[in-house]
Amino acid sequence: MMETAVTSAKPRIVVVDDDAMFRESLGLNLGESGFDVVEFPGGRPCLDYFSGGSSADAILLDWRMPGLDGLAVLKQLRERGVRVPVIFLTVLSDDIYEEAALRFGAVDFIEKSRSLAIILQRLRLITEGAKQNTPTPSPGAGSSVRRGKLELRTDIARAFYADKPVDLTMTEFNIVCALAAAIDADVSYRQIYDLARGADFIAGQGDEGYRVNVRSFIKRIRQKFRAVDAEFDGIANYPGFGYRWVDPS
Repeated sequence: MMETAVTSAKPRIVVVDDDAMFRESLGLNLGESGFDVVEFPGGRPCLDYFSGGSSADAILLDWRMPGLDGLAVLKQLRERGVRVPVIFLTVLSDDIYEEAALRFGAVDFIEKSRSLAIILQRLRLITEGAKQNTPTPSPGAGSSVRRGKLELRTDIARAFYADKPVDLTMTEFNIVCALAAAIDADVSYRQIYDLARGADFIAGQGDEGYRVNVRSFIKRIRQKFRAVDAEFDGIANYPGFGYRWVDPS
């Protein structure tokens, strides 16, 4: 029988990875944590699953797989109109891979070396507050935080600027929330990076290597706001320390 909707009371997670032992281990852990798990060894059966009318609340997708790699799977999902949130779960850590994943519509990018607790946290943020397979309410409805032209819909993890939607990933949304909440104060590089990767995670070269990653996050966020308002200048840099949200004068 063709499945047309998620019927389980549990959030359904699709895991796509060619490593059978990793799939089994992750699937068991997710199941014990309250998720309904569907596993696939590669991209083709995953695409067939969604083409057959089935759905899910999130997809955990490996990058390096035989046949179709993860990025190709993501592109085909989006081309076919499948808007289920995709999180890359991969051994690849270079910024170039993360930037490509986010550019083509992934909501997050997590290294496989991260703890299960981090993966579960990201999944719960998505399945409990930012499901993309349900209608998106219009600006002004439900829980929201306003600051100048900025509106943050915390119930669905969406941002609007001058009443126009800004296509932020979950990580980018959390960064903007932190900046907007800091009234007349700066948010440090370390605080921003902890929002993205978890407290005390080490990245890059040396003790300050994470700053490069933070600058990349901020650059992408600025670009997305400027896509809806070319004159956007709402994120200021305090050199050597961090960033702050600046309301338009």
